[in-house]
Amino acid sequence: MAIKPLADRMRPTTFDQVAGQVHLVGEKGILRRLVENKRIPNMIFFGPPGTGKTTVANIIALASGMQLYKLNATTASLSDIKDVISSTDNIFSESGTLLYLDEIQYFNKKQQQSLLEFMENGKLTLIASTTENPYYCVYNALLSRSSVFEFKSVTAKDCLPSLRRAMEILCEDFSVTKKAGDDVLLSIAYACGGDVRMSIGVLENAFYITDKEITEEAVSSLLPSVVGHYDRDGDVHYDLLSCLQKSIRGSDPDAAIFYLAKILASGDLLSACRRILVIANEDIGCAYPMAASLAYACTESAKVVGLPEAAIPLANIVTILATAPKSNTAYMAYHRASEDIARGLGVTVPEHLRSPLFNGYLYPHDYENDYVTQTYLPSDLIGKKYYEFGQNKTEQAAKAYHDFIINSSKNIKKH
Repeated sequence: MAIKPLADRMRPTTFDQVAGQVHLVGEKGILRRLVENKRIPNMIFFGPPGTGKTTVANIIALASGMQLYKLNATTASLSDIKDVISSTDNIFSESGTLLYLDEIQYFNKKQQQSLLEFMENGKLTLIASTTENPYYCVYNALLSRSSVFEFKSVTAKDCLPSLRRAMEILCEDFSVTKKAGDDVLLSIAYACGGDVRMSIGVLENAFYITDKEITEEAVSSLLPSVVGHYDRDGDVHYDLLSCLQKSIRGSDPDAAIFYLAKILASGDLLSACRRILVIANEDIGCAYPMAASLAYACTESAKVVGLPEAAIPLANIVTILATAPKSNTAYMAYHRASEDIARGLGVTVPEHLRSPLFNGYLYPHDYENDYVTQTYLPSDLIGKKYYEFGQNKTEQAAKAYHDFIINSSKNIKKH
């Protein structure tokens, strides 16, 4: 008979056993407090693989007494959802039905919409999970009816108790005494990027191929070279990406190239590409508008050619970005606007900007200098300044042009 994977056998049954996610399930965690107060809303869990999304859903079902059904959106269909709904009337669902839908990003709009009716009439409580940003991949109507919870990457230190427990279970299973030092267990957790499930799997394999003590060599033999071993002073995956960005922001091409090389040595091409695209827009921005286009071209080239050659276009763009003029004016303008939106300002846009009639709208191209004085912000934000021109050459040239058309405009129509 096949032995159930250790990660499944030792899956936590209480919030106290969950690795990491203190902000959600710790003593003062928001999700834990909701469950303890018998408040089980529709929820969306998002975060990297192996961070406890499925585990927490199981614990919620157990604590609430609800009947739990699980579907995976990669293989489920509308008929599967209907089968779950039809079961809500049976005796086992008297305390409510909880549907855990994994990888919801693979459901199309119609499939996601099919859930709404049952979420609203109380027949179904949904917990959907995704490794992608739910604000991009989940239908808005479903989002508005759900509470969104972010599961963060588990640090290697948070993985350590689970790996110690895994060793104890393995020794009990086979009635043997084997050892694995904390340094080796941390090495596994770091190499697996904080994925608890993957870490337990690697430890389990290492257990089978060693006699008395699991060593670094045994662990390394089970890991592909692209996983690599990050530096061991914290959540290094994100630390290195942060170092790359800060080096480019600080105009240090040597440090930037070093951190790029360190990231690529681990085989993490996609994270490097994503961060470079962010840097081009956040830190260079309006000071060198072409940076975003160059970053996109180089990162796409890197993904096409793959490692190790991907290092060539990425080294080019990292050097360009590090030596380019810097500006975060657009990024800061966005955050200022977001703060006003969060305060509930600017709800009603001006009538002359609303479709389909656009009553009173003035078409700027009909006027001299392609500019005409006109109000664009909502009435409660008139006169608000979000964007401030940077001191770099490009933005100062833009400012000079902007000042010219405003100061010289007489709202004269072109002939």
